[in-house]
Amino acid sequence: MTIPADAWPSREVERTDLWDWLAFGLAVFFVLIYSQAWIAPIFGITIDEGSSGAIRNVYFPAYAAGIALFAMAPAATFSAMLRQPFLLLLLAIVALSTLWSIAPDQTVRRIIAVYSTTLCGVAMAVRFRWATLAEILATANAVLVLGSIAWAALPPHHGMMTELFPGAWRGLWTEKNALGGNMAFAFSIFSAAALLSPKRQWLWWLFAGLALVLVLLSTSKTSLVSLILGAGAVGFVWVARRGPASGVMATWAAVLGALLLAGFLLFASDVFLEILGKDATLTGRTKIWAAALRQAELRPWTGYGYSAVWDDKSGWGPLAWITKEAGFKASHAHNAWIEQWLGLGYAGLIAWALFYLQTLGGAIAAVFSRSGAYLALPFLVIYSLLTLTESVAVTYNDVRWTIFVALAIKLAWRGRE
Repeated sequence: MTIPADAWPSREVERTDLWDWLAFGLAVFFVLIYSQAWIAPIFGITIDEGSSGAIRNVYFPAYAAGIALFAMAPAATFSAMLRQPFLLLLLAIVALSTLWSIAPDQTVRRIIAVYSTTLCGVAMAVRFRWATLAEILATANAVLVLGSIAWAALPPHHGMMTELFPGAWRGLWTEKNALGGNMAFAFSIFSAAALLSPKRQWLWWLFAGLALVLVLLSTSKTSLVSLILGAGAVGFVWVARRGPASGVMATWAAVLGALLLAGFLLFASDVFLEILGKDATLTGRTKIWAAALRQAELRPWTGYGYSAVWDDKSGWGPLAWITKEAGFKASHAHNAWIEQWLGLGYAGLIAWALFYLQTLGGAIAAVFSRSGAYLALPFLVIYSLLTLTESVAVTYNDVRWTIFVALAIKLAWRGRE
């Protein structure tokens, strides 16, 4: 019997499979590195200056993985980046801030880090289709879920807090809110992977359930609210994509829900804070905001340079004044918008705002036209909430910035659907 020639897998197909698996593995690897979940298990809860250099060195393999992924499709990567001009503008301002930075050596070093972190997001968006991208993020988060369960549940229970909030789970991270926040994102990612990859939906729904359990075990109410909002966004996309009539109904319901939530926050903020277990200062955040804004007003057009404020040891720079006014030393502005103004001035703040609005607009438009909305919109809903209380924009070595960039590029570039 003669076997048809096309019955044998060609070398080209084998090579393609090999490269695809290699690319998949590289992406999962740098997502895990940027999650920073390895820091506490390896270096402990309290990080001293002696460990900082060793921690920085761990990120270099992630940079190399991103460069390798970029090298698989350099032309397409450059083409995709051109579809996000506001990202390019933002990165250019970051580089130019070296000229006026109060700590130019730190700014230069961290520019390399944020460029590498951003490149990983861009390369990931260019290389993978929506379903594969969702499963890459889901695979990495599955490792984090299992690791957090093992680290907390097995003796000697390192993943449980013992001093502040004893009994609350912190998983692989240093404190409970970090576990809760990461698992809120993970829930939306697992849900998207289940909807985009029906063959493995049972697996991803199982991990979505585990992510919910970890949020509850973290006792972080803010993270639970984030998870609920992300789940609502997943449901909104699912209903909106059922057909034109359901899309209109879902849109009106979402608008009405947003207005009701805004009204509740505006007129009953004390009740909302009580539900979250927060005081009127949002655990000191409002003090940091007021102090940081006063420093930003002293150099409104340029700022103090990218990532140059929070490690200043001069004793007379902006950090010293922020520390004096806030009553404690902060490690960042706890607000993505204030952070950009403080470091990059009006130009950086405007560039970030335009980049964010373009990405959010693309995600909303995708609800009615692209299945990738299952991944993009829920993530952006949670991310948008987080920008109000954490400095998560243009952050180096941070998985949330990597994913945000990947989604922004993916929404603007249709090279691989």
